[in-house]
Amino acid sequence: MKSDKQLKQEVEEELEWDPAVTATEIGVEVTDRVVTLSGHPVSYAEKLAAEKAAHRVAGVKGVVVEMTVLLPQADKRSDSDIAEAVHAILHWTVGLPDDAVKVQVERGWVTLSGTVDWAYQSHIAVRSVSHMRGVVGVSNQIDIRGDVGSDDVGTKIREAMQRHAQREANHIDIAVRDGTVTLSGKVDSYAERSVARGAAWSAPGVRAVVDDLRVE
Repeated sequence: MKSDKQLKQEVEEELEWDPAVTATEIGVEVTDRVVTLSGHPVSYAEKLAAEKAAHRVAGVKGVVVEMTVLLPQADKRSDSDIAEAVHAILHWTVGLPDDAVKVQVERGWVTLSGTVDWAYQSHIAVRSVSHMRGVVGVSNQIDIRGDVGSDDVGTKIREAMQRHAQREANHIDIAVRDGTVTLSGKVDSYAERSVARGAAWSAPGVRAVVDDLRVE
């Protein structure tokens, strides 16, 4: 097992390696394999990239985010300008029905609401907005329709996992209740964890995913 000191070094190296992150803006501390990220990234997209970089390091048990986005003056936009731009981005995003997603902006923080048919539509909406200039954060309050039975959802997720990673699928337990999928068990890496989460979110009728997987 890696020591906290080794994990700290590897997380810092991963941040330096990632072109989407300015490593000098991010502080790293590790206690009991839990990484705490602090500092002031210059965009919400960079904040997300730093979180993902920390998760990619093998041996990391969890990531605590204490970063606050500090926009450069040139990137600051009014809430009305951001709202207008978000509406335009969502309108031009393939797979999102017009007016399915509602937008609210307060001091650069975007809240998305509304109802869509598939979880992936919620994800692409959030991803599109997260990389916009002037945005300091995104809250996803989009509801997912779906009336697929729990057994059907669990079966489809299991089949998808087996297509992507047969070995990992054998170590993961799937519980489905009222459209919420809970994943438990253990995986060997964050990449395998992402495969499991992606398969769960892609199943019809899934409204939420609870990730209780352990990386060992």
